[in-house]
Amino acid sequence: MVTILFISFFGLLVIGVPVAFSLAISAALAVLFGSSYPMLVVIKEMFSGLDSFPLMAVPFFILAAELMTGGAMTIVLLRFASQFVGHLRGGLGYANVLSSTMFAGISGSALADAAGPGAMMVRMMERSGYDKSYAGALTASSAVIGPIIPPSIIMILYAMQVNEVSVGGLFMAGILPGLLMTVMLCAANWHVCRRRGYRASEPRPSFPEMVRTTVMAIPALVLVGIIIGGIRGGVFTPTEASVVAVFYALLCGGFVYRSLKPRDLPAIVLRAALVSVSVLLILAAARAFAWVLIIESVPQTLAELITAWNLSPIVFLLAVNLLLILFGMFMDPLPGVMVLVPILSPIALSLGIDPFQFAMIVIVNLTIGLVTPPVGALLFVISSTVKLDVGELVREMPPFMIAHLIVLMLLTLAPALSSWLPQASGF
Repeated sequence: MVTILFISFFGLLVIGVPVAFSLAISAALAVLFGSSYPMLVVIKEMFSGLDSFPLMAVPFFILAAELMTGGAMTIVLLRFASQFVGHLRGGLGYANVLSSTMFAGISGSALADAAGPGAMMVRMMERSGYDKSYAGALTASSAVIGPIIPPSIIMILYAMQVNEVSVGGLFMAGILPGLLMTVMLCAANWHVCRRRGYRASEPRPSFPEMVRTTVMAIPALVLVGIIIGGIRGGVFTPTEASVVAVFYALLCGGFVYRSLKPRDLPAIVLRAALVSVSVLLILAAARAFAWVLIIESVPQTLAELITAWNLSPIVFLLAVNLLLILFGMFMDPLPGVMVLVPILSPIALSLGIDPFQFAMIVIVNLTIGLVTPPVGALLFVISSTVKLDVGELVREMPPFMIAHLIVLMLLTLAPALSSWLPQASGF
């Protein structure tokens, strides 16, 4: 079954079949031609993959992100970030990264980050004299922060695969790595802007202007505290937090910023529904694919094989980094979590690796895959939204890829970056 599974899967990817259909069809072919199981088991596993209360948070967080973009929260956060750094050399680049960091604390999705505030920042940077391709590459790279800083859709899926971590604990574990990535991307922007001579284009705002902008941004920023504080305090579950985020976004967009009109809601809900369906279809297909691996004892066999090599934890993590970077070049993060985590997580636990550290290494690795060709989804989102050739974006990526890899190595060598905050918070 395993041979049929992988040959059919990679064959379908090569001829351009979407990932979700490649996963489902390859699982069906493996069951049909390599086992005595009825085909109904594939459908059953796909439904089982979606039959989860925590998974209900995914469409609600996606809807919340769409409502925030339509409700002027994106513009407010951009202005808030720009007032602190817009007057510096490369200031709009810093504002790009900071706005992505703040929006990440609301949306939980890299693609929502890139398509919302990211596309606006590219246009702003181009008008201020930055190369459009550089602005696009920086935007795609900073959108990677989206799934790392809580709330995060990928973290919700990861917690469904591993009993040793909770969604709330993973949310806390992502804060320091996300902030570290923000710092490293700002450092990369400083280096490039100094070398190319990008100048500040915005005057330093007056103190009264900064106060007004900050006051306007407070309602948008409060949502992050509501989500994290509510989960940490046991007021609501992550799934319930996603519903709270939707209603809060409606309240802010309709009554605080007054930019969200009733006539806008059908289009917003439709966009969120389309994104949600595509995500859930991938998850359902990945569940069927993972089921074939499990019944063929692939995770157990690999675990026994790797354990027999007597690898040290550091060597194992370095090998995992290499594997996941290669995997992320061809596969989206969501099926990566569904397929690889059940295989790799037991091995990491047997080697004594902290489960939160391993979770963040996996999540950061797979998220970096969103900006690595040939299947870097963020590159194609930016390319289509601002009309840029993907090749131009790829040529501008090296400084930001170096920043991402430095963060990855620090997470590998310093477990406390991932584990200290969850432990200090009682997870």
